[in-house]
Amino acid sequence: MAKKYEICLRLSKEEKELLEGSARACGLTKTAYLRRLLLCTEVKARPSQEIKELRTEIHHIGNNINQIARSVNAGIARAEDAKRGLFLLDQVYELMYQIAKK
Repeated sequence: MAKKYEICLRLSKEEKELLEGSARACGLTKTAYLRRLLLCTEVKARPSQEIKELRTEIHHIGNNINQIARSVNAGIARAEDAKRGLFLLDQVYELMYQIAKK
């Protein structure tokens, strides 16, 4: 749909900086950010680099846990494998706890 209307909006310096910072945090242009607010569409900040790294780490740990589960289901796992799986799960919880504290 073609946009037909233009609105001029006057802002203070602080308001302008807040708008620019908020839009940047969401990975949107100022116009797209304001349009989403106007339409009551959810506006979320992009995940930080730290969160992206946490997701990657949890993904790797999850893969290891899945490999252990497959070996248990195949009947070839040892007690050490199960202990390793629990250790890895503890690591996931610890990583999530560290991020939640911030």
